[in-house]
Amino acid sequence: MNWLDQTVGFFSPRAGLRRARARVAMNILRRGYEGAKLGRRTEGWRTPGSGACAEIAAALPRLRDRSRDLVRNNPYAAKGVNALVGNLVGSGLKARARSGDAALNDAADKLWTRFTAQCDADGRTDFHGLQALVSRAMVESGECLVRMRPRRAIDGLAVPLQLQVLEADHLDTLRSGEAKGSGFIHQGIEFDRLGRRVAYWLYPVHPGEVAAFRRGSLQSKRVPAADVCHVFERLRPGQERGVPWFAPVIIKMRDLDEYDDAELVRKKIEACFAAFVLDADDGETLGEVGEDEAGRRVETFEPGMIEYLPAGKDVRFAAPAASGGYPEYMRFQLHAIASGLGLTYELLTGDLSQVNYSSIRAGLIEFRRRMEALQGQVLIPGLCNPVWRRFVEVAQAVDGLPAGDFGVEWTAPRFEAVDPLKDAKADVMSVRSGFMTLKEAIARNGYDPSDVLAEIADTNARLDELGLVLDSDPRRATQTGAAKIYQEGEENGPNSDGS
Repeated sequence: MNWLDQTVGFFSPRAGLRRARARVAMNILRRGYEGAKLGRRTEGWRTPGSGACAEIAAALPRLRDRSRDLVRNNPYAAKGVNALVGNLVGSGLKARARSGDAALNDAADKLWTRFTAQCDADGRTDFHGLQALVSRAMVESGECLVRMRPRRAIDGLAVPLQLQVLEADHLDTLRSGEAKGSGFIHQGIEFDRLGRRVAYWLYPVHPGEVAAFRRGSLQSKRVPAADVCHVFERLRPGQERGVPWFAPVIIKMRDLDEYDDAELVRKKIEACFAAFVLDADDGETLGEVGEDEAGRRVETFEPGMIEYLPAGKDVRFAAPAASGGYPEYMRFQLHAIASGLGLTYELLTGDLSQVNYSSIRAGLIEFRRRMEALQGQVLIPGLCNPVWRRFVEVAQAVDGLPAGDFGVEWTAPRFEAVDPLKDAKADVMSVRSGFMTLKEAIARNGYDPSDVLAEIADTNARLDELGLVLDSDPRRATQTGAAKIYQEGEENGPNSDGS
């Protein structure tokens, strides 16, 4: 402490302590993190310390609208959404009941299959199609709402339950304040005193649709949280709403679009000029002369034409300049955009000119880990599991399933192998060495191990019944296709009598 600190501390110990603490903090900043220092390099860098909900509340409507506009009009944005949804959902995440009883599992799976075919409240697709629609809305708008709609028995559904997918615009974000009891409402989401979601305030129709005005004034209604799946990726603790995945690259994609348009306009302007005649007198021509609709003189050239000019005359032809560095600049910017979206450059652009097997496989491994994380941490707990639980509850209520606990296992579609032969050999080696079970290998390829093994057993039994021996049957042939020789009396031999 210097003499001024000591003087202040003598008259006000509390003020002196504050000065000493502030001085220590400044010293730490001076010799600590360079990113926390103030100076010319960080001038103009605004870093508000607001919470996630405060930042999202102010920016989400504009981010969402701009993101949707990009997807409508920017080819790379449209490709990015399709690539993300295609890899995240594919043909759909499939459920398999896990109750501990094979007969009950089979009954639940069959009922689930009937439910998934009828679950869309709009009647346009099945549950796997709804997964893709929800994922698309989550990427484009940051979040999506799925409302579970109970139906009547007379509707003729296998399970009287359907799902209605709603855009995030249905949420009444203007409704905030205290709720009945000791809870509160923030941006249309009602919480209890412990911060748990208890209800959503939803508009009956989309506020941006013309039909909303024909149905009178919009008035949001309270829907219990148990009837709503709010699907979004949480990026910060305490985050209540989702952010469009295009948020980090909106400005860059817009600027790149304008740059591309500017290059196109420049080329069009250059192409408008064919030749310039120097020191030409009025009425002097080189070729055939005509007039356009505005009465302006238009002069044309013909192939093979030879024209002799008077002394002192000159003609210079337009030579549009090549755009130096245009491909490199576009490629560099698209790499940055792909990184911001969590995609590889090749998936965003379809350009495979600069990759080989090793590089594209390394890039896809990281990307697929990201997709698997989103499946296991966002899509399954946010949409699939709540729908399965409600399906079981409703099915048990209408005596479609017996009482009991029905667990579930979700299987995502397999990712296509860059080199199927190498990946298949790697799986075989893992199974033979004990690093992975056969069921794990089957599940990794997107199939139900129980169904596959049952089908293999049926196929083998049918082959034995017909007396057929295939070199693809590991019981009868080696990996090279050579027939296996059985000792007399050996079990599983070609004939039960040992011959």
